[in-house]
Amino acid sequence: MNAEALQKKAEEIRAVLFEMICNGGGGHIPAALSIVELLIVLYYRVLRIDPKNPDDPRRDRFILSKGHAATALYPILADKGFFSKKHLWTYGQKGTILGGHPEMHLIPGIDASTGSLGHGFPFAIGIAFSGRLDQADYKVYTILGDGECQEGSIWEAALFAAQKGLDNLVAIIDHNKLQALAPLGEIVGLEPFADKWRAFGWSVKEIDGHNFDEIISTIETIPFEKGKPGLIIANTIKGKGISYMENVPIWHYRLPNEEEMKEARKELKCSLYVGGRTKQA
Repeated sequence: MNAEALQKKAEEIRAVLFEMICNGGGGHIPAALSIVELLIVLYYRVLRIDPKNPDDPRRDRFILSKGHAATALYPILADKGFFSKKHLWTYGQKGTILGGHPEMHLIPGIDASTGSLGHGFPFAIGIAFSGRLDQADYKVYTILGDGECQEGSIWEAALFAAQKGLDNLVAIIDHNKLQALAPLGEIVGLEPFADKWRAFGWSVKEIDGHNFDEIISTIETIPFEKGKPGLIIANTIKGKGISYMENVPIWHYRLPNEEEMKEARKELKCSLYVGGRTKQA
């Protein structure tokens, strides 16, 4: 896929995830919207995976450490053929395989059950270390939130990854600069963010997390430095694609009312990609 095709795919995924969440009655819309481009590059350009053999031991691994944004991942997995698209319209309902956080024992294509912040990132590092011990050639990718980086377990794991020289690992931070109730700096500031990671022994690059050319040119050049884990700080907009949600903390938990849904559907072109139908694939 070229950048133009990827952009069309991003529009589709945003529309579908929005309708999924509205249909299911719950979810973190802005947190999902901010990582769409990152996930699309991984799944349509980078990851060596096979939907027909999701447990292939040779596959690349992806861990969504910010598991509360799983609604951005589900439409992509369905589109790639890991499960039927009809499951998307059971999201959040009794008996569904698709909950607010991803569960590896229920959903094909999920490599770790995540959602408790600060846990997925160390898990990804453990997988990368296991691959190193097994002399396997797979790579491990993980996306974590910037607010998640306030967790001490993130920095403990970061030290370990650098100490072991895990250049088969790439971590991507969704740096939208907001957490549940306020900007990061009002809770626990992270700056100088990139320099902290460099001091911990990581090779760091900063990009626009919504620019496909930047994402592709960066992620396809890994490892950035031999013998160092790679970190991409992706500057993003929380709520990207819905103007009234962008950079507004209160929307972390809120669902839109009927009028707000109509406005969002217009901006996301939902009628083009979903046809206004939220009960069927």
